[in-house]
Amino acid sequence: MLRSDTITRQELCGLFDHTLLKAFATGADFKKLCSEAAEHHFAMVAVNSGPTALCKDLLAGSGVHVGAAIAFPLGQTTIEAKVFETENAIQNGADEIDYVINIGALRDGRWDYLREEMESIVRVCRRAGVLSKVIFENCYLTKEEIVRLAEIARDVEPDFIKTSTGMGTGGATVEDVRLMKETVGGAVKVKAAGGIRDWAACKAMIDAGAERIGTSSALQILEEYKKARG
Repeated sequence: MLRSDTITRQELCGLFDHTLLKAFATGADFKKLCSEAAEHHFAMVAVNSGPTALCKDLLAGSGVHVGAAIAFPLGQTTIEAKVFETENAIQNGADEIDYVINIGALRDGRWDYLREEMESIVRVCRRAGVLSKVIFENCYLTKEEIVRLAEIARDVEPDFIKTSTGMGTGGATVEDVRLMKETVGGAVKVKAAGGIRDWAACKAMIDAGAERIGTSSALQILEEYKKARG
C-alpha cells in the first residue's frame, strides 16, 4: 500500500482521476483537461459520458484512461438505463466506468436491487475489459449502510468503490475511506473523491487506504506536494 510520506511524484500522478464534470464544460475545457492529464501522466480523465469520444481522441497514444460517469450525479435511473449508458460509453472509448448507485433504493432497504444493479454494470465492464467503480455518495448514508453496501461490493468485486460524486452535501472523509477499505479488504480498491483540494487532504486519503483520488485540483495538489518535499 502506498504511503504519503514515501510516495513519489510519479506514483502520486498515477493516483489522480483528473475531473471535469461541470454542465457548462466546453470542447476547449476538455482539450485543456486532456492536455494536463497527458503532460502529468495522470491515471484518468473523469468526464460525463457525452464527451467520452472527444476525450478518447484527445488522449490517443498518451496512456491516460478516459472514465465515463454514469447516471451522474443523482443515480436515479433504471438499471436498464445505466447499463445502456455504460455500453454506449464503452463503445465511445471509455476505459473506466464510475456509476452512481440508486441512493433512494438503498434508503428503502432494497439491497437485492442494489446487488442486481452492481452485478449488471460490473458484468458489462468485465466483458469489455473496462474498470468499474461504484459511487456510494456517503454523505446521504449511515455508517451501517456504507458497510452493508461495501459488503455487497466485496461479493460482486467491482474494481473500486468510491466515496462521493462531489455534487452532494459532503465529500470524502478519512473515516469513510478507512471504513470502506476495512470492509472490502483486498478484494476491491477504494477511490476517494469530493472536496479533495490540497495535499493535506490528499495525503490523508492515501494513508486511510485510497488507491485513486478523484479531484479537479490535481495541479494544485502537485504544487503543494513539491513544496512539501522541498
